[in-house]
Amino acid sequence: MFKTPNIRHLRVFLGVVESKSISKASEKAFLSQPAITQAIAKLEVALQTRLFERRSDGMYPTESGKTFAYRVDRALDILLNGLRGATRIGSEKGRARPAQLLQSLTTTQLRALIAVSEAQNYSLAGRNLGVSQSSLHRAASELESLLGILLFEKTSVGISASKAARVLTRAAKLAFAEIAQGWDEINSLHDREVGRIVIGSMPLARTSVLPVAMIEFSNVHPDFNFSVVDGPYDDLLYHLRHGEIDMLIGALRFPEPSDDVIQEELFSSAIEIVARPGHPLCAADQISLEQLSACSWVVPRKGTPTRAIFESIFTSAGRPVPDRLIEASSMILIRSLLQGSDRLTLISEFQIQHELSTGALATVAYDLSYTFRPIGITMRKNWKPTNKQLSFINSLRETVPLLGLDQSV
Repeated sequence: MFKTPNIRHLRVFLGVVESKSISKASEKAFLSQPAITQAIAKLEVALQTRLFERRSDGMYPTESGKTFAYRVDRALDILLNGLRGATRIGSEKGRARPAQLLQSLTTTQLRALIAVSEAQNYSLAGRNLGVSQSSLHRAASELESLLGILLFEKTSVGISASKAARVLTRAAKLAFAEIAQGWDEINSLHDREVGRIVIGSMPLARTSVLPVAMIEFSNVHPDFNFSVVDGPYDDLLYHLRHGEIDMLIGALRFPEPSDDVIQEELFSSAIEIVARPGHPLCAADQISLEQLSACSWVVPRKGTPTRAIFESIFTSAGRPVPDRLIEASSMILIRSLLQGSDRLTLISEFQIQHELSTGALATVAYDLSYTFRPIGITMRKNWKPTNKQLSFINSLRETVPLLGLDQSV
């Protein structure tokens, strides 16, 4: 697995790209020419490619070098902004400007910062990284000393990361993700493993557009890797904003949940009331709101689009929301609860196509034609996908009309 190279090596690499000269880069970085030559050589070994063409008039980046330089430049800019944010939040003890701090920052320190921030425990963080607790503590302490601000505090339950630490942690994760994309792009240039995409998937996407798009894309690009992560929306959004997920696919939120993400609608999904076959309401031609109010329900948790629709069915008519509720998001659990009782649920028909086609569940004839859920892609606003990742996004867009999904709303 590719590991983020030493940040100092990355800075040196970028310096040589900009100056086209090891000697000039040496003067700017205050490093010896042999040290820079060695740093470039280590990067080329790690990336399994030549980054420069050595000519009589200077060092010129190869195609791989240009590709990687673009990602390194973005990564260092992300780190610089993270340092600005952290030092702005931290105390006035900061002893250097962010640009100066970036010159001394190490990958080891940032890995320690991320590990301790996530684990909130030095011992557990050390095990997660595969290093000793003392080494991890030393790296974290060195980073605190470098920045001149408090990053961690001891609490009764472990270690608490300061707001400054959280800002820098997010920047470090995003920077590392940027470098990893550079590695993927270099592999693609050399017809090696052509990269991967990490997708946060919500229920409706898992049963409609996503599997079809993945299958079609894999038929053309069999070496492209997917990693699909399930979970509550808030957790997936957190991982997206921290660079651990490339995109979310599922119900969109309005207004947008954060100013650093963008949403693209793919299609809209109508909502149905669903019950077990043989439910008393399934045989009725007309159903009143009073009958729905008298039923017990299985609903998503608060804050989800479908839960908002469920509550609006009653509140828009001036009625109280039913209170005999089970909150659940697992389709397996929902199906079992419906089949074993007279409970109802509110769900997209696309999400339960299989259950409806086999007769495992049935719809209730209550008009909800005015309700719909926009389904689409959520991405980081400044994310720059690789060519293969962009190609997969286009596959998602092209899959929608093939499935006959509604794009008219």
